[in-house]
Amino acid sequence: MTDFKAARLAMVDCQIRPSDVTRFPIIEAMLHVPREDYVPPASREVAYMGDNIGFPGGRAMLDPRVLGKMLDALAIGPDDVVLDVGCLTGYSTALVARMAAQVTGVEADEALAQLARENFAAQGVSNATVITGDLTKGAGGQVFDVILIAGGLEIFPKALQDQLKLGGRVAAIFMQGNVGHCQTGIRTENGIAWRQEFDATAPVLPGFARAREFRF
Repeated sequence: MTDFKAARLAMVDCQIRPSDVTRFPIIEAMLHVPREDYVPPASREVAYMGDNIGFPGGRAMLDPRVLGKMLDALAIGPDDVVLDVGCLTGYSTALVARMAAQVTGVEADEALAQLARENFAAQGVSNATVITGDLTKGAGGQVFDVILIAGGLEIFPKALQDQLKLGGRVAAIFMQGNVGHCQTGIRTENGIAWRQEFDATAPVLPGFARAREFRF
C-alpha cells in the first residue's frame, strides 16, 4: 500500500524544490493537499509521478513541477482573489486556497466539478468554490487579482482578460502544435503584457483552440 504522505514529501523534495520553486506557501500547500484524492482512481498509485495525469475527454491534470512553477511565477498573496480555469476535480484550486483569500474554480464538466466540491467538503477547504460553465467565459461578472489557466491554450479569450483587474496577473501555457511555453501576463489599460517563463506542454482546453482554416 502506497504511503501517500511520503510520496508527497518525495514529490516536493525531488520535483518541486529542484525546479526552483522555493516560495513557502507553495511548498506548504503541496505537502498538505492530497493529490491522490484528486486524480482518477486508476491513477492514484502514480499521483506523484512527474507528469501530466490524463482525464477523460483529452484533459489532463498538470505535471506538479509545471503547476508549481506557474504558482511561483504568479506570486499569489494572502489577500488575492483568484480564478482557476479548468480546475477538473479541484487539485489546483485547493492548492491556491491555501495561499489566497478566495479562489473560484471553473470547470466545464459537471461531474468533475461535483467531485471538486466533494473533495473540498471532505478536506475542510472553506475559501474555494467551483462553478460549472464555459471555461472561456470564466466567472462572468467578477474581477480577480490573479487568473490561473490550468491547461493549454492557443488563444486567450477577451472575456477572461476583462475579468482580470488592472495590474492583475495571469499564467497560461500557450501551445503551438506539440510545443508549449508558459507565459505570465500583467493586465494593463492596453490589454495584457505577456512574457515567456519556461517550456511546458498541456492539452488545449475546450474552447481555447484557434479556429482552423478550411482548405480544399
